[in-house]
Amino acid sequence: MTRVLILTASYGSGHNAAARSLAAAFERERTAVTVVDHFRELVHPLFDRASRTLYHGLLRRAPFLWGVGYSLGDWMASDSFLTLGVTRLGTKRLAALLDRLAPDVVVTVHATPAAAMSSLARLGTRVPPHTTVVTDFVAHSQWIAPHVDRYCVAADEVRHEYIARGIPEERIVVTGVPVRSEFAEPADPAAAREALGLSPAMPVVLAMAGSQGGVGRLPDVAHVLRAMRRPLQGLVLTGHDAGLRTALAHLTDGTAIRTLGYVEDVRRLMAAADLLVTKAGGMTLAEAMAAETPLLLYGSLPGQERRNERFAARAGIALVARMRSELTPLLEHALSEPDLLEHQRTRMRRLRRPDATRRIVSAVLERGVPAR
Repeated sequence: MTRVLILTASYGSGHNAAARSLAAAFERERTAVTVVDHFRELVHPLFDRASRTLYHGLLRRAPFLWGVGYSLGDWMASDSFLTLGVTRLGTKRLAALLDRLAPDVVVTVHATPAAAMSSLARLGTRVPPHTTVVTDFVAHSQWIAPHVDRYCVAADEVRHEYIARGIPEERIVVTGVPVRSEFAEPADPAAAREALGLSPAMPVVLAMAGSQGGVGRLPDVAHVLRAMRRPLQGLVLTGHDAGLRTALAHLTDGTAIRTLGYVEDVRRLMAAADLLVTKAGGMTLAEAMAAETPLLLYGSLPGQERRNERFAARAGIALVARMRSELTPLLEHALSEPDLLEHQRTRMRRLRRPDATRRIVSAVLERGVPAR
């Protein structure tokens, strides 16, 4: 039986969501899959908690600092001494894990374990074939390492960026970002609305900001939806942020806007929505494209989300509001122009890759496992 090791990290929800999707798909191919959180299990649980607390604190209180750090990281190589050894964290335990599990292939869905795998190879450690799955719609230097065997990227534009940075084109496969299996199946908007108790006669606006909810600008969106003169129905997802849910539920009480917490069945909500207002997380973009749900991007954080936002705008799959004052006119414009929303859906149909998970698994198993 083929043994697959997936290395992830709990920074944002996208990496772990990608890892879970891939693990389920590998298991369907009758492989033995092990998923390991690099920082928690190979560095130290205390380091994992402290660094995630710092990460989320920066995103909430000083996002510009995260943006500066992201830009600096893109300026230097992943194995540069200026990274202060961060990209080599966990390599000793990773080497021991590889010895113990003896995987046939390794798949990384976060930049740090990808760089750690490359560091082991550079030091002469024998490592299995290694594929890294890039979960954003951009290229970034910290994902690029000399001994990565294959890059699975979101779109042709991202592939061109990696080639421009010196990666041989045969090592880059355009697969899309791995999304949950339900996004590979068509969904009936009318049935989704009926199941959610939504009227077919009024447009539905879905608003979200990732699994944390508070790392975004959902209060702005809720205020704007509440003040819209056009009749509409709103669904606002606050994720795991219970305080935000309470505050926004109070704000939207007695209106046609429904405030929800964390929801598993996002596929149904996207099917029911005429428009999704969200920040530009890589997984959110991939799921919206798979569901063909038109986008209005707002509250994107500096760093990878702003770059994802630029990709989406250039690709014609999203409107972009940078300031709260732009939200109302853009919402009105989108909801009053059916042709505009259909244009977004058409562009999404050309770019969407709802079978990305299967593509990645096929690439890894067909070309990543030595013949026995």
